[in-house]
Amino acid sequence: MSASLAVVEKSEPRLADQPAAEVVVLKFGSSILRSPAEAPLVASAVYGHVRAGRKVVAVVSAFAGQTDRLLAEARSLGLAHSNDLLPGYVALGEEKSAALVAVACDRIGLDACALSVRELGIVAEGEPEHSRPCGLRPDHLKQALDRHEVVVVPGFGAVRPDGRVALLGRGGSDLTAVFLAAELGLKKVRLVKDVDGLYDHDPNDRTAPALRYRRASWDVARKLGGALVQHDAIDLGQSRGVEIEVAALDRADGTVIGEKSAPPGPAPALPPLKVAVAGCGVVGGGVLARLLGDARYAVVGVLVRNPDKARDIDCPGGLFTASAETLLSRKPDIVLEALSEGEAGHALIRAALEAGCDVASANKQAVSRDPAGLQALAQAKGRRIFWSASVGGGAPMVETVRAARAAGEVVGFEAVLNGTVNFMLERLGDGAAFNEALADARAAGFAEEDPSADLEGLDAAAKVRLLCHEAFGREPDCEVSRDALTPATSVEGGVRQIGAARLRDGLIQPSVALTADHGDPLFSSLRGEGNALKVYGVDGRVWRCRGRGAGRWATTESIMADLAEIVRARRADAGLN
Repeated sequence: MSASLAVVEKSEPRLADQPAAEVVVLKFGSSILRSPAEAPLVASAVYGHVRAGRKVVAVVSAFAGQTDRLLAEARSLGLAHSNDLLPGYVALGEEKSAALVAVACDRIGLDACALSVRELGIVAEGEPEHSRPCGLRPDHLKQALDRHEVVVVPGFGAVRPDGRVALLGRGGSDLTAVFLAAELGLKKVRLVKDVDGLYDHDPNDRTAPALRYRRASWDVARKLGGALVQHDAIDLGQSRGVEIEVAALDRADGTVIGEKSAPPGPAPALPPLKVAVAGCGVVGGGVLARLLGDARYAVVGVLVRNPDKARDIDCPGGLFTASAETLLSRKPDIVLEALSEGEAGHALIRAALEAGCDVASANKQAVSRDPAGLQALAQAKGRRIFWSASVGGGAPMVETVRAARAAGEVVGFEAVLNGTVNFMLERLGDGAAFNEALADARAAGFAEEDPSADLEGLDAAAKVRLLCHEAFGREPDCEVSRDALTPATSVEGGVRQIGAARLRDGLIQPSVALTADHGDPLFSSLRGEGNALKVYGVDGRVWRCRGRGAGRWATTESIMADLAEIVRARRADAGLN
């Protein structure tokens, strides 16, 4: 299931002035991918780019220590450094991490694939363990990018002209990333490291304060880069005109290596941000699990109905509270709101903004009550409110509508907005009984114990109201008409629950309908918990997106992406980016 955002001209080929999606090359080394447990962190970083409308080539190293283990295993059988078979075995480490990162991307709804060293097709010449790339077999990577949002590729490995696998030297994943960026015609590549840039000396050396370069010339990088950036990659970047960005995970700032240098200066200290979570259900529990393992954040409280209830999250019991007042008294910087009840969620959001907190919400019933009022309060308090996770789960629906509106007037939209209902409709269409389909939706983690908001169309109606605010700058002019999904509903002909709104004669006409007359494979091809959106511009253009619309991990990723945007904005406000 994809989480893509695209714009095409309705019923016509893409116009020349409508650029294809931007492509970025990101490299994640073993300092980030220490083990398979870190694969979701990489998927999260990738998701932020896809949500912004980009396609991603993610170059990955082997998990920490894996290359040395593979080398030792091969040499235990007597393989020497010069043996032509050795690189093929060692490169399996990068192929394993590429496959697992692609799986992590798929879990959150990204349309991802992983290529092997041979499928990627970098051609290299030289010593088997320290070759240099000299070409890229035509179309393999570009075809994968045409078909997918994310292409995860192994670094370090290449193919010799005789067909055997070669290695690109220690740190060779840096070289892979720079080479692919050059071959794709890009002007920069981003290397994600466990440090936030290039320093004038080792930051671990406390004899003098380490100063970070905002920009470093090729020569400075060769002199000071050490093991941080492979020298072959620096040479290739200079010869091919590809700037190399070195930054930490989810940091906008870092060091740009290129033609010019700027004097180094003190790097800003970034203490963990204090975060409070409201709700510990499907989404809130997923968010909490992510935060507790991330040193960038300090969880100061979790709002729940019953603090003594046993939960599937390993969390210190002292963090739980049933009082919103107690939660806010712990002075969080950011509140992540994922309550299941609209009125309580809306009250908490307002209280958090009044208390000077930034807010990200996955509660469509809460934010759709008064989105304009919440935005006005946030602005008055100098804070931010984000609600992308409240519509579409992992599908970037809010971003898609905003992109359409930025390009011109929007005259309507239609969407599959409820993953639970879409999942049930598919099961019903396959012949399942109503109660069986509902039980399956609960077992999959899509349906709540009380599914009435989903089945009666209330959930989709709230999302329609919120999308009207995004598309038209105001709420609908009438109540959202709703069809309910019941045991008596006919599902013949590929019925889908379609939430829609049209602007006619200045009036917004909203609806949530169960219909087979939607006339678009974007909707009819959705499977399981899939969501999809079409936005219509006044000039005839149509913007589309799709993705997983329910489930813990897809929606968790969306609220974590909102959190990342808040963090970047806070740092920019403080002059730290």
